Amino acid sequence: MALVLVLVLCVSCLFLFSLWKQNNGKGKLPPGPTPLPLIGNSLQLNFKNISKSLNDISKVYGPVFTLYFGMTPTVVLHGYEALKEALIDHGEEFAGRGCFPLGEKTNKGHGILFSNGKTWKEMRHFSLTTLRNFGMGKKSMEECIQQEAHTLVEELRKTNGSPCDPIFILTCAPFNVICSIIFHHHFDYTDKDFLILIERLNENMHILGSPWIQEKHNKQTEFTIENLIVMISDIFGAGTETTSTTLRYGLLILMKHPEVTAKVQEEIDCVIGRHRSPSMQDRVNMPYMDAVVHEIQRYSDLTPTSLPHSVTCDVRFRNYLLPKGTSILASMTSAHHDNKEFPNPETFDPGHFLDERGNFKKSDYFMAFSAGKRNCVGEGLARMELFLFLTTILQRFTLKPLVNPEDIDITPVNRGVSSVPPSFQVCFIPI
Repeated sequence: MALVLVLVLCVSCLFLFSLWKQNNGKGKLPPGPTPLPLIGNSLQLNFKNISKSLNDISKVYGPVFTLYFGMTPTVVLHGYEALKEALIDHGEEFAGRGCFPLGEKTNKGHGILFSNGKTWKEMRHFSLTTLRNFGMGKKSMEECIQQEAHTLVEELRKTNGSPCDPIFILTCAPFNVICSIIFHHHFDYTDKDFLILIERLNENMHILGSPWIQEKHNKQTEFTIENLIVMISDIFGAGTETTSTTLRYGLLILMKHPEVTAKVQEEIDCVIGRHRSPSMQDRVNMPYMDAVVHEIQRYSDLTPTSLPHSVTCDVRFRNYLLPKGTSILASMTSAHHDNKEFPNPETFDPGHFLDERGNFKKSDYFMAFSAGKRNCVGEGLARMELFLFLTTILQRFTLKPLVNPEDIDITPVNRGVSSVPPSFQVCFIPI
């Protein structure tokens, strides 16, 4: 018993010395709740709703504060002003990738998501250039998505208006778009290889969505064939899961709000009609649909926090000095739920993105694709997919829920690293 007490005392002293060194040595970190030895602030955080925990702590310590995950300090950015100042105004200094042990273990510093330094810059530039060469942002890409939207509609039609869980079909569609880009091959939704790829993707994303606490840092700055392999994996993961989950969440929200769905379909009838395929040119004439897509992303808040960043050099930020390598956690929820920019942010309201004349209104607070140097490389593709897929579905089907709209639960199942909608069934009634 005495030995245990001595060990605890030694560990506590080492931890306190570490805190003193970090705050009185090279750096001066922002204040935050007092951490415990070894486990840091873990007991003060709800990892199933990290956004609420961060919001509560920010009320005490302000928009910039420090949390300890284990023995490692992480500086949290809360609120649009802090996010903009760090990720955009000081984008280069905050462009490092922070500690994410599982990603480091699996990707080993390769690819885009979990790499740093020269590797990250080269792979990001290479991926952006390659995607553009393959048609991202061009008419050929739009035609690819339109073709997939037609396949999606035909698969939904096969349900014959019976109740179904759309998760599989809504995963296949964006996944097939990526396949068409990288492999130049369109898979049938029953293809065995295609199904295996989707199964592996779902398993990986489920694991990555779990809470993270460890301590490890790994740098890799060589451009190798492993980088190419991991980069493709990153593109599949980032380009499929978030889009399919947003589509699924969007359908659930639209069933909850039939008045919004009716107004969207009225706009579709007026601008596109029932026989022509939707195109990206239609978006400028469909401000309400554009607003609905943005509000779905804002409200669903699929990534409450970005993947951890880190500072690439010693940075003076506000009244603090952040040493090189300090982990940074950005609360995207704090921007999406800012009640000055979005009145009643807990309410789904497309009006958040419309001006008084009903025209679409952009918002700098919209950060569904993150912000700064580490923003999503596939943002252009995702925006195109969300608009074309949702518009095509609503052009061809009426969404019929199995319960009364007021009884539909749109509370996310998990609100840790990512948010997902609860499982549901819907009847796609052909129009």
